[in-house]
Amino acid sequence: MAPVASLRDYEAAISAATSAGYVHHPYRAEVMHWFCKPSPHVRTHHLHLVPLGSQLWFERLVFRDALRTSPVWADEYARLKLRLAEQFPTDREAYTQGKASFVERVLSLSASQRNNAT
Repeated sequence: MAPVASLRDYEAAISAATSAGYVHHPYRAEVMHWFCKPSPHVRTHHLHLVPLGSQLWFERLVFRDALRTSPVWADEYARLKLRLAEQFPTDREAYTQGKASFVERVLSLSASQRNNAT
């Protein structure tokens, strides 16, 4: 994930990503710009351009930090991703949707922990 000032002001970032070998692919364009390598059909790398300070930016950082601080959550997420990759090897949307309830649970628990700490 890389920050952009806004989704409208992203031309330079798209140019930089494409010159680094990324392919711009329309996906959830209302909240981010999505790139992959080497192609949309065979992906080894993902890059999301997300507006700095947006809700998506904040949620992704909270989720990342939660996994970094909880080996239990990190292990559970890794096992979930492996299971979903086996279950949906060619259906990216189903794979992503399969992670949604876990991500929501971690975000909710992280918010509760932050609220209890204050």
